[in-house]
Amino acid sequence: MSASSRAAELRKELVYHGHRYYVLDDPVIGDEEYDKLLDELRAIEAEHPELVTPDSPTQRVGGTPVGRLEKVTHLQPMLSLANARSEAELRAWVERMRNHLAREGIEDPRFEFVAEPKIDGLAISLLYRDGVLERGATRGDGETGEDVTHNLRTIPSIPLSIEDAPALLEVRGEVYMSLPDFTALNERRAQAGLSTFMNPRNSAAGTIRQLDPALAAERPSNVYAAASPGAGAAGLAMSRRISAADRARP
Repeated sequence: MSASSRAAELRKELVYHGHRYYVLDDPVIGDEEYDKLLDELRAIEAEHPELVTPDSPTQRVGGTPVGRLEKVTHLQPMLSLANARSEAELRAWVERMRNHLAREGIEDPRFEFVAEPKIDGLAISLLYRDGVLERGATRGDGETGEDVTHNLRTIPSIPLSIEDAPALLEVRGEVYMSLPDFTALNERRAQAGLSTFMNPRNSAAGTIRQLDPALAAERPSNVYAAASPGAGAAGLAMSRRISAADRARP
């Protein structure tokens, strides 16, 4: 078997086992066997650099630090949510919506509300082209964000490639750190004599906005995908897949 064929076979096998571990929570091989496959792929790619692909499992961890975070323009604006901290503020919002709808010719609209927990993290956009993760960016000011692809690649539940994806697919969500993970991280830093983080949101944001992906890989970041603008059912399915992978993490 040629090096190219073996590398392709290893990539496919590693993606399969990663999916079983992170998404299905049902691994069929142990860590040692997985690492052996990964080491074999690394060795082939080291000997044949032309075989390295952007979606290779070897590209998740240990990349070269970037010199700075480049600015990128979002395909569509990433809008932020408004706050309503009291019943009065919520009723005022409803009244504004009634007035707006009245101007559009909609009289006496009926409102329904859905409540869900808010994940307080760093808003991100994942851009896939021809099924391969091309760019990950922060929300920034809504129009322009920062390219943090190098750090988002280190999050195991973010797929580097997607089968049967549209030619261009954008998935949006939040990178966050769970309370247990945040507590454990601060305990490890305190034991090592390092400064501790103030809260989970700042910890997650600081992790994703740093320059060295090796440091990002050491921290327990999670991702919750919530939307895919303009992609319809395919984007919704992709968002659910990423979020399912996050929930399945040990």
